Amino acid sequence: MQWSTEFTIPESQFPISHQSKTLSMGSCFAQTIGQKMIAAKMDCIVNPFGTIFHPLILGDLLDHAMFQDKLEKDGILERDGLFFYLGAHSDLYAESPEELKQKYAHQLATVKQYLETGTHLILTLGTAWIYETEEFGRVANCHKLPQKQFRKKLVPLDEMELHFSHIFGNISRVFPNLKIILTVSPVRHTKDGIPENQLSKSLLRVLSSQLENRFSFVSYFPAYEVMMDELRDYRFYKKDLIHPSEEAEDYIWEKWSKSHFSSETQEKVNQIQKVKQELAHRPLNPKTEAHLTFLTNLLQKLERLNEKFDFSKEIESTSFQLSNF
Repeated sequence: MQWSTEFTIPESQFPISHQSKTLSMGSCFAQTIGQKMIAAKMDCIVNPFGTIFHPLILGDLLDHAMFQDKLEKDGILERDGLFFYLGAHSDLYAESPEELKQKYAHQLATVKQYLETGTHLILTLGTAWIYETEEFGRVANCHKLPQKQFRKKLVPLDEMELHFSHIFGNISRVFPNLKIILTVSPVRHTKDGIPENQLSKSLLRVLSSQLENRFSFVSYFPAYEVMMDELRDYRFYKKDLIHPSEEAEDYIWEKWSKSHFSSETQEKVNQIQKVKQELAHRPLNPKTEAHLTFLTNLLQKLERLNEKFDFSKEIESTSFQLSNF
């Protein structure tokens, strides 16, 4: 008996390997997929400006990175002795405006370097609802300021498409080898309201389709569709009933791997994951001969893998455990 509706995801025209260099930006799924790629020893940088939910903000940050724009001082605010920027997530903060400007400039330089030398850009779109202020315009994060300071609006499809078309056009001219993968976040923004969230996600899905049809270097991965159809059950959500559970994240990661990794890359990822599981093993009695044999064999595996991937920290940790026997 079949308990879910499964669908086939075609193999990507732009496969990712351990030789790829990837920048992952956007909503929570960008964080999830990027961290899993890092754990698989892939070259990936994740959300350098923190979690970003709206397409227009993602486009702004990419544009600022390409042209190395300086942080706008009217967007800096202070709270509890720390300074934040309205154009970025609260993960980006500092103890002074000058330090914040330096941090922001550093992240812009890092992003530009990945755009210049990278192979893939993953953009996860979270919501079409955006917040604005009279003084600064659209913001990435409200930073716990009073809600009355902001106005909320649903950005029209044509405005988002025009914005991204401009950004993607610049990217294609300046970084012609970069491939862009769009996803719609499977995280539901229920605080906007259930009908409002569905309207928002629908706009983002149409936006992704139109950009994919317009640009040959753009593709789409259906993370949202997998969550809504193949995992249509609240047991696949965390306790907040909003975010996908760890099992759901692993399931979507498996779909991602099969569609974006070659069979050779998948095998390498599986080898690394198995070794990671062994590294996480905690014996009941660490002073047994059996555990000594386990550590010896594990060290040998790490040394073999280290010829292709950086396992230096894991080798150091395992060697330290062996030295204490």
